[in-house]
Amino acid sequence: MKLSPYISFNGNCSEAVMFYEKAFNAKAEIMRYGDAPPSGGYQAPAGTENFVMHAQFDIQEGVTVMLCDYPPNESVNVGTNIALMAEFDSVDSATSAFNALKEGGAVIMELQETFWSKLFGSLTDKFGIIWNISIGCPEE
Repeated sequence: MKLSPYISFNGNCSEAVMFYEKAFNAKAEIMRYGDAPPSGGYQAPAGTENFVMHAQFDIQEGVTVMLCDYPPNESVNVGTNIALMAEFDSVDSATSAFNALKEGGAVIMELQETFWSKLFGSLTDKFGIIWNISIGCPEE
């Protein structure tokens, strides 16, 4: 399992990515909402085409930071805008962790296949920590 911080922004993620690239001498991979492929009827919310849907960069080998913008109709509060991304190697381990973490918590997105992951789900655990549970890319 790989564990990475996932930082969310209110529309200024591009600026943050440039700042962190310079600070860590890194180059980020960026996907904007407007770049997302059509999947299951998903359409980027109006006005978010240039918002960052997902960006990531490595600070050093094995240490990845992930970032995104929330759509304008949702917002994050600075200070509570960091989640933990737990990337698993198997469906069983990801499902087991998700089910354990959701006890006493609140599911944000049930585990499901997405265009970016074979399995992805998000929840807030009973201690208020946001977890994104993921396993690999979907089959081509």
